[in-house]
Amino acid sequence: MEKQFNDLSESRQQQLMAFDRLLTIMDELREQCPWDRKQTMDSLRHLTIEETYELSDAIIENDSPEIKKELGDVLLHIVFYAKIGSEARLDNGFQFDIKDVLDGICDKLVSRHPHIYGDFVADSEEAVKQNWEKLKLKEGNKSVLSGVPASLPALVKAMRIQEKARGVGFDWDDKRQVWGKVEEELAEFKDNFNIETGEVLDQKEAEGEFGDLLFSLVNYSRFVDINPETALERTNKKFIRRFQYLEEASKADGKSLAEMTLDEMDEYWNEAKKLNA
Repeated sequence: MEKQFNDLSESRQQQLMAFDRLLTIMDELREQCPWDRKQTMDSLRHLTIEETYELSDAIIENDSPEIKKELGDVLLHIVFYAKIGSEARLDNGFQFDIKDVLDGICDKLVSRHPHIYGDFVADSEEAVKQNWEKLKLKEGNKSVLSGVPASLPALVKAMRIQEKARGVGFDWDDKRQVWGKVEEELAEFKDNFNIETGEVLDQKEAEGEFGDLLFSLVNYSRFVDINPETALERTNKKFIRRFQYLEEASKADGKSLAEMTLDEMDEYWNEAKKLNA
């Protein structure tokens, strides 16, 4: 039985009122603002991707105020898409609104958690994941991997592919086996080069082996609880900080990067490392 508004706690009432305020503002903007009236799902798509990456950056930086702000931007986009969906009846008869979106995710969460809302027993995170993939297949997915978006960045996609395969038991038993695979792929990659001259013997083959090496490293990262996307992005940010220190410090000393030797640049780079930049 659904709860009545007055039966809810004060904090839940405030949450629902805040959400109602956002829905009301969205209705008003869609009706009155020339920019908002013009938007379509296609025009919003690239903006949504940008907002998602900004949220990701805030999470990596552990910046709580920024996380709150970016979550608001992402939530606005969800409400915006639902508003556009509710108007689709005027064009092709296909329609949904924010209630349909919320009901859909609630129904899915209940059906995907039979260990909470049913009689299935799952006493570990791994058991939950494996049953999740089995349920998705029962719901009509033709492949365990069909839930991996084709447009995902390659590194994230590799991780998700491996997680999906693990969900049905297709995985290594021991991380030592996985590390052995990393070493095997590294040796096969090296075989495509003349070590003395640095010449690539077969460019296409080398590319394939490099891909295999990266895939195996992503695989190993799962076994040691490292998110490869997060790890690489932290390294990207670290490199940017140190390089910008190199630029600023050398400029302050009246030097030009274009005229400096690599050894001179390394002095500033090592300074940045000592400063933990």
